[in-house]
Amino acid sequence: MPSPLPSLLAGVVFGLALAAPPGPMNAVIAEESVNNGWLAGARTGLGAMTADAVFFVCSLLGVVTFVERFPSVRAAMVGAGGLLMLYFAYGAASEARRDADAVPTDGPAVRAATGFRKAFVLALTNPYQILFWLTIGVGLLEPGELDVLSYTPYLGADLAGLLVVRTGSPALIVGFFLGIGLWITGFPAALRAAQRRVARFAPVVAGVSALVLAGFGVVFLVDAVRTLT
Repeated sequence: MPSPLPSLLAGVVFGLALAAPPGPMNAVIAEESVNNGWLAGARTGLGAMTADAVFFVCSLLGVVTFVERFPSVRAAMVGAGGLLMLYFAYGAASEARRDADAVPTDGPAVRAATGFRKAFVLALTNPYQILFWLTIGVGLLEPGELDVLSYTPYLGADLAGLLVVRTGSPALIVGFFLGIGLWITGFPAALRAAQRRVARFAPVVAGVSALVLAGFGVVFLVDAVRTLT
């Protein structure tokens, strides 16, 4: 019986490769981490990962495929995601303008829970995550092959062929979520470490997060309008 370890490790690499590149989820995680602490950042990442778990189950049940069959439903979700991103971009911009030494009035537990809900709702309306589970994610448990690094955002074409694994093993799924888990805990920790060494780190990160969220928000709204017209 073949060892599940290679599939597990490949899944970890796959999860890290998909979670690490810049995007709206990492922008929200970064903003929550520098403004509200490591726990808030990690919980925010957990919200996004929970949405991935929901998509995985929905893909197995055929729900995600149903969404893709009706463009108006997909457009409504994408449009809602765009509006949410613009709203969160405004919040991040407000944080960037706030004095770096200001102390939030809410307790750590409240701020962490807010970040979780924010990322969870945002991820559920993220068309990139929907598309991933429609195409790649649902096939992870089906026998076949997967060119893991070819799906890395921005760099996939350059990394194609470097890591090809067999699919159909539950260890691949477990490793995938482990990889995401490593990122959503390590990324906030790295940001907090940098924050302790760089003055006014939080306003800069919040400002960049606002720009990223605003940019993706506009893209999502344009996509929704084009789908409906």
